[in-house]
Amino acid sequence: MTTANLRPILVVSHTGRDDSIEAALHVINQLRLAGATPVLERSERDDICAAGVETGPVLLLDEDITAADLEIVIVLGGDGTILRAAELVRRHPAPLLGINLGHVGFLAESERDDLDDAVHRAITGDYVVEERLTLAVAVEQDGEIVYETWALNEATVEKASRERMLEVLLEVDDRPLSSFGCDGVVVSTPTGSTAYGFSAGGPVIWPTVEAIMLVPLSAHALFARPLVVAPESSIGIRLLQRNAGTGVLWCDGRRTFELGRGAHVIVRRSGVPIRLARLHQGPFTDRLVQKFRLPVTGWRGDGK
Repeated sequence: MTTANLRPILVVSHTGRDDSIEAALHVINQLRLAGATPVLERSERDDICAAGVETGPVLLLDEDITAADLEIVIVLGGDGTILRAAELVRRHPAPLLGINLGHVGFLAESERDDLDDAVHRAITGDYVVEERLTLAVAVEQDGEIVYETWALNEATVEKASRERMLEVLLEVDDRPLSSFGCDGVVVSTPTGSTAYGFSAGGPVIWPTVEAIMLVPLSAHALFARPLVVAPESSIGIRLLQRNAGTGVLWCDGRRTFELGRGAHVIVRRSGVPIRLARLHQGPFTDRLVQKFRLPVTGWRGDGK
């Protein structure tokens, strides 16, 4: 039997939560009934079994099958679980379908109550694929690249110790913009503009807008406003030699690298987007209203 005939579908869940494990088992059974083949990471399969339940026969990712062979990825959890799933299939064609079991869940496409419908549509291919801009992140030290990674939401340079401020020089397109002391700097995609960048006071950027956002954190400067630059621009963050402490780079809150004095963090658009499976084609305005529970009482439509 060929891989296509197997119809392998990866299930990623938050195995630290009972409701997520329950949802994962339900999805696995639904996939089998529909003639698809459920796929799990070994660590996730072991976590589910450790919770006292059995998954039944599944394929194991990177052992029985590769990410390149996956048809789609069904993700059960919040945005953090979706970001973890994105690490697994980046550079491969399988899109991510998020079903929110967390709180806000901006990256998710459906809620827990719509689980069966979402799984049915994943199996039947009743979705459209949307590509989201991601960031390529590099750290240069003494003229050499010492670390490279990527981000779907944001890359953040933060101070490593609570009591010491970071002294940074910001660059846009290889030109100096400003230097100041701060707690850190967030460089965000439009997708991440409703995450850390939003909490730090940055604007919400519609996902269809191609841009990169920069938000200083608690900066001691007159000119330290959020900036939105072109998607092909590069952002540079230099940790000045006069820093008394060190910094740390975080990407999507998952991948981290320590930054010494003189480190140069360079953030650009990545050539590898993330693919999201979309079930609903409503305007992003409606998603904002729903996720943030914004008050729209009194709106009558048609400009009235």
